[in-house]
Amino acid sequence: MTWGTPVPEGHSIHRIAMQFRRNFAGSRVAASSPQGRFAAGAADLDGRVMLDASAIGKHLLVEFEGDRILHVHLGLYGAWDFAGEIEADATLASANGRMGQTNQRGTFIEAVAGDQAFHPDALPESSLNSMGAPRRTRLRMAESEKGEDVELENFPPEPIGQVRVRLLTERAVADLRGPTACEVFDPQQVAQLVAKLGPDPMHDSGKAAEDRFVAAVRRSATPIGLQLMDQSVVAGIGNVYRAELLFRARLNPHTPGKDIPVPTLRKLWRDWAHLLEIGVRTGQMMTRDDLDTEEAYKRALASREERHYVYKRTGLKSPRGRGQVVMEEMGGRNLYWAPGWQTLPKPKPQDG
Repeated sequence: MTWGTPVPEGHSIHRIAMQFRRNFAGSRVAASSPQGRFAAGAADLDGRVMLDASAIGKHLLVEFEGDRILHVHLGLYGAWDFAGEIEADATLASANGRMGQTNQRGTFIEAVAGDQAFHPDALPESSLNSMGAPRRTRLRMAESEKGEDVELENFPPEPIGQVRVRLLTERAVADLRGPTACEVFDPQQVAQLVAKLGPDPMHDSGKAAEDRFVAAVRRSATPIGLQLMDQSVVAGIGNVYRAELLFRARLNPHTPGKDIPVPTLRKLWRDWAHLLEIGVRTGQMMTRDDLDTEEAYKRALASREERHYVYKRTGLKSPRGRGQVVMEEMGGRNLYWAPGWQTLPKPKPQDG
């Protein structure tokens, strides 16, 4: 059984930061670059105490003593693997294994609890509690190999694959593979990065962040379907959340930002904050709010298709309104939407 996963969106990166805060913060870290491509950066971090970890949009920032910050952007193929005495609770659904979804076909997570094989993205958060107290385990996986949660005979385990950076403490290890960006920043460089990003409601939930989002969208004629994917407008939204947010708001994705009423944009921002909180809390991009029975919720937990209104549901009847879900290309990505439902506001006819 394989599990195809979309490109990482903001909730995944916040959850990775949670993993580091829970299992690494306060510990002295041995940093290395098994593949050699991050040797200088690893040497700079080696022996320092990890202080904190946070996320802004799709950017992970891991803070070390001495004003050193590891900046990671997973991009299309990046992922973190965790091993060792990793603590799992209701806030960390992927505690023993890979965090950071990738689009590598065939890459998946599979753990074993008793005789039942399960996938952390397919069962409720509490399922991991059956794994018991922290134990030294490692989830071994590759693009076309079966994952297996095994007891570690030795710790730390040998790196698997092209590990860009390894962060090791006395009880836990994190391996990073395939990131788009992996670099050591100082506080000024972090500030410069943050200044280029749009607001993230998990990083700043205040009205000023909401106002920034509304103003950014309204000052441009760019279609809202493109603006939501622009990380300088709003940080963290990817293809799944874009499709679902626009459907929930009934927004035609082709509508110029400047033509969308302010109250509609404020509602859109608050809905993004709502869905992001659910994603961070559960580890799932659960975007439907009509799962009013236990059976419906279980189906959604077991099947990604049941969690979404329009994403990857091309040709199916629209969950609301008339017509079908369609797919078209927008900004180099597949856009899923329901024209019979997403009618507010309608784009103005082009001149000429």
